[in-house]
Amino acid sequence: MTNYFDFKGQVAIVTGCSTGLGVQMAKALASQGCAIVAVARRQEMIDAVCADISKEFGVETLALRCDITDTDAVNTMVDKVIEKFGRVDILVNNAGTGAVAPAEDITDDQFNNEMNIDLFGSFRVARAVAKKYMIGAKYGRIINIASMYGLVGNKICGSAPYHAAKGGVVNMTRALAAEWGKYGITVNSICPGYFYTDLTRDTLNSDFFQQNAKTMIPEERYGEEGELDTATLFLASKNSSYVTGVNLPVDGGYTAM
Repeated sequence: MTNYFDFKGQVAIVTGCSTGLGVQMAKALASQGCAIVAVARRQEMIDAVCADISKEFGVETLALRCDITDTDAVNTMVDKVIEKFGRVDILVNNAGTGAVAPAEDITDDQFNNEMNIDLFGSFRVARAVAKKYMIGAKYGRIINIASMYGLVGNKICGSAPYHAAKGGVVNMTRALAAEWGKYGITVNSICPGYFYTDLTRDTLNSDFFQQNAKTMIPEERYGEEGELDTATLFLASKNSSYVTGVNLPVDGGYTAM
């Protein structure tokens, strides 16, 4: 029987891998035998994540502190991964931020910061892994974590810079897929809706957000832990070699309406 999700011998870099969805996706890949490089700005947190993943799944891990707004730091991080493992098969570009304020009150600094992290940061890491390894290897799986708000607007909370940056990630995904397809590199994005994490649980369980789910989401609920895992495994798989340039909503149907 074919194991379509066998990642033994492969190495994945996951940015924003200190909490939340980044950790969940890293664990999904590790559960199928993939070695994990956890990347974030807080060393103590990624050290703990790597220790947990190694203990639970028995895979090799590496915790690397990196600020994805710093090109030199990104290049050094990728060099360290190649030095240790000799390869980079998968990149999950998950690191991001979110400025929330009415559009008329958003500052230049807030807008620039959002674009520098969510959009340019994702490009910096993709550029480094492609140039330093994937193009030469004629293989790679790049998964950019965009957002359903990269596809639509919203009336719940003002976050114009986030929408702009994630919309940029959506079309950057198409552009990189078109450019790097000849090298055997697929580039896709996942566009998550609202998911429960330690940071969002209280907010999403509030009366306002519960009513919003019933009104705006066909499944009338928010995403639970694990419901992003199979999308990640699908797009990271060797067997998804003819899927590229896709922006996959995992949003309970929010963007279907």
